[in-house]
Amino acid sequence: MNLFYKKRAVRIPLALLSLLGAVGAVLLMLYQFWIGLFFALSFALALGMAWRIENESYQETEKYIETLSYRMKKVGEEALLELPIGIILLNDKHQIEWVNPFVSSIFPEDSWVGSDLYEMNEGFRQITKEDHEQEVIVLNGRSYRVYYKPEEKLLYLFDVTERIKIQSLYYADRTTIGIILVDNYDELSQTMDDQTRSQMNSLVTSLVNEWAEDNGIFVKRISSDRFLAVFNEGTLEKLEKTKFALLDTIRENTSKHTSPLTLSIGVGTGTTSLTELGELAQSSLDLVLGRGGDQVAIKHQDGKLKFYGGKTNPVEKRTRVRARVISHALRDLIQGSDRVFVMGHKMPDMDAIGASIGVRKMARMNNVEGYVVVNFDELDASVNRLMDEIEKDEELFDHLLMPDEALELMTERSLVVIVDTHKPSMVIDERILEKAEKVVLIDHHRRGEEFINNSMLVYMEPYASSTAELVTELLEYQPKNEKLSMLESTAMLAGIVVDTKSFTLRTGARTFEAASYLRTNGADTVMVQRLLKEDITTYIERSKLIETVEFVGDGDIAIAKGVDGVIHSSVLIAQTADILLTMQGISASFVVAQRDDGKVGISARSLGDLNVQVVMEDLGGGGHLTNAACQLKVETVEEAVEMLKNTVDQYVERGNE
Repeated sequence: MNLFYKKRAVRIPLALLSLLGAVGAVLLMLYQFWIGLFFALSFALALGMAWRIENESYQETEKYIETLSYRMKKVGEEALLELPIGIILLNDKHQIEWVNPFVSSIFPEDSWVGSDLYEMNEGFRQITKEDHEQEVIVLNGRSYRVYYKPEEKLLYLFDVTERIKIQSLYYADRTTIGIILVDNYDELSQTMDDQTRSQMNSLVTSLVNEWAEDNGIFVKRISSDRFLAVFNEGTLEKLEKTKFALLDTIRENTSKHTSPLTLSIGVGTGTTSLTELGELAQSSLDLVLGRGGDQVAIKHQDGKLKFYGGKTNPVEKRTRVRARVISHALRDLIQGSDRVFVMGHKMPDMDAIGASIGVRKMARMNNVEGYVVVNFDELDASVNRLMDEIEKDEELFDHLLMPDEALELMTERSLVVIVDTHKPSMVIDERILEKAEKVVLIDHHRRGEEFINNSMLVYMEPYASSTAELVTELLEYQPKNEKLSMLESTAMLAGIVVDTKSFTLRTGARTFEAASYLRTNGADTVMVQRLLKEDITTYIERSKLIETVEFVGDGDIAIAKGVDGVIHSSVLIAQTADILLTMQGISASFVVAQRDDGKVGISARSLGDLNVQVVMEDLGGGGHLTNAACQLKVETVEEAVEMLKNTVDQYVERGNE
């Protein structure tokens, strides 16, 4: 078609020229016959020669086009068959209909025509089924970037092995910064004489230097309790495979000579900026300390976090300096506010309510109006019994507000104190948190990835038994113009009793000191027992859960589960896990049941051999080494149980490795 138009385009001017010549000749012959005849003959000769030249040019052009077309076709065939690009043609059932020689060269001993595509590599399934435009897969030891054209049922394979190797070498050589902190160095060294302290310093330094030398790390001690480590991402990957064995080495060796020391390590990675790496390392270290120490946190530039360690319970602090400093800072924030609003977590327990009442009392001690935010529709039986007692105290009951009431009273100068949780998604009402200009956080749980980042003051001590214990210590340094009432002291003591299981778990010397202070202020232990009593129905409900118990792992991990459609309160699920842990031969217990919020809840307890915090974090929850929980958005309890079993198996395998 194109040649036809080109031919017409050339011949139209010649035809026009002939017409004009004929007209000119006629006109001349009418007036000068011989001149006209000569002109006509000359013009006819010139026209013939032009026509001949034009025809030869056309023939040459047509021949050139035919030659070019043949060459293009030849190049296309060679590109299809000879270029280092793999081509796979599929049918509608994803079976291979044809492959070019390049694909055949990848598997010289196999003929894939007629075979299922996924037999060649299972990675093709993700590309073809999930509409991925491109993906890198490995075939016969080499890496290929695959492009999928679904309309044509074509796959194109490009060998990117060398590029990926270079990329891997680049990332492996990027700088990583780590900050190593000796936990509680100041507290432990205070009780040592000079010789013992010197021996401990030498031991820790030699162990850290030996570890650094073995792994090609530059390490420098920058203070009495702090080291700076510089290495690359390739080394970091090796350290991750060993689960940062330095933690165990330090703990085991120091326990033989002095008190067992632990390390906290924060690592920053994922960027070439040394400033950002330093900030990431410090942020990771803060996160580790918020989780109780004796761990490693690795923070990537994109926000991803990894944790290693955390095999021991947090060490209790030996001084009250931090409590006094935090209490004075909180006092200044309270005095600079017009109102104080205290809020715990959803479905608050005794600890959250008791701590909230204690913080509200701090506001009153500083002559500032304080309110406790409570959703009365989300209270369990024991907290409801406490509310019945609070109703008798008109002044205190008037300062309990529903979330909507609190939102109406809040101003720019209001202070919001979050207790017993550090996760924005767990607070009673996120609207209050979003509206607040000033936020204070008090919690005793190990810090997780989700965190309230806009806090002006953070008091997180994972060593503490409960948030009520922390608040009690803070109360001791507040103005003494007003004492705790009997009911306020009792509520806080009930929070400690619940979280320590009557002073049996996570109980330190500071716990008893806090309980003693509350008892001195009139806390009624008989009322505590009455508040925590349960009815026969609850006892039977819990017994039915225990009947379903099964054992996994080495037979010392117990899992009990509820029935689909049967709702259990989070408190009852937790109580069941606590009771299972008291049974002989059980070192860890998990209880899985449906909650009234539509999720499936898991409560986890451990004697310390199994870190239930890590297990629950893998499922999206968190907590302590011996006490943790999570909520799953799944359809059935069985589905949640299977997810739990897989996670426990993975944890046990990692522990064995």
